[in-house]
This record gives sequence, structure tokens and C-alpha cells, in this order.
Amino acid sequence: MTPAVKVLEKAGVAFTLAEYDHDPRSPAYGEEAARALGLSPDAVFKTLLARLDDGRLVMAMVPVSAQLDLKALARAAGSRKASLADPAEAERATGYVVGGISPLGQRKRLPAFLDAGAERLTTLHVSGGRRGLEICLAPDDLARLTGARLAALARR
Repeated sequence: MTPAVKVLEKAGVAFTLAEYDHDPRSPAYGEEAARALGLSPDAVFKTLLARLDDGRLVMAMVPVSAQLDLKALARAAGSRKASLADPAEAERATGYVVGGISPLGQRKRLPAFLDAGAERLTTLHVSGGRRGLEICLAPDDLARLTGARLAALARR
């Protein structure tokens, strides 16, 4: 099993796994997961890494139906500016491949931010640590296990 699933099992958190056949030609992994599993794109969250102007890497989780507002992320992190991390840098920092980056069980614990819209959900889905695997869990559990702060990060 993936490091993400091991973290959940060790914490004793209620979760379910959902698998689907990943299409390597799919340009948007989160949207593919929502479509394949018949889920609302508002309840499937993508995990993105960004570099702040002070050099820190941070993790942001936003619905796949939205884009990450980099200015809002920078403000939430106490910085002036943020830019998306290079995919290779994201893979090195997390230990996961792009399209399968889970917010759980990463190689390095990064400051984490969860879009505040997650509070309205009973459950949400995040990557399980590989393409084609999604974890369903409560937003509170995700925030607690990642140390995430809630912030308005989604831009429609």
C-alpha cells in the first residue's frame, strides 16, 4: 500500500479507497478521477506544491473544479508571492509522481493549506499516492493529519 494509506491506518482514521483505470493520455488527473469515479469535481481535491518568495515550499489543496489562487496562498503563508513548484521538485519533495501526489505520507512535511470550501463537505477525495487511487475521508481528518490551515484558496 502507499505511504498515504499507511498514515491513515496508523492514525486510525476512517477512510475508503476508490480505484479507477488511469488513462496516461489524460491531461488533468483530478478531473479524470472525478469523471471516472462519478464524483463532483468540487469534492475531489488536487494537491499542489508552490514555492514562496522566501524560498519555502508549501502544499495547497483545492478542488479540481477550481484553480489555486497563488496570491491568496502567499497571503495565507505570510508571504508576498507564490509560484507553482516545478513538477520534478514536487516529486522530490513528496516522494510521489505528479498526478499521484497525496497530501498524506509525503517524504517531507511541508506547511499545508486547505481551501476553506472543504468545511462545507462531509467527505472529500484526495490522491491516494498513485495515479488511479483516491482516498475518501473527512476534511477535518485531512486537516489534522497534514497540519493544514484553512484559507480561501480556490479561484473559479
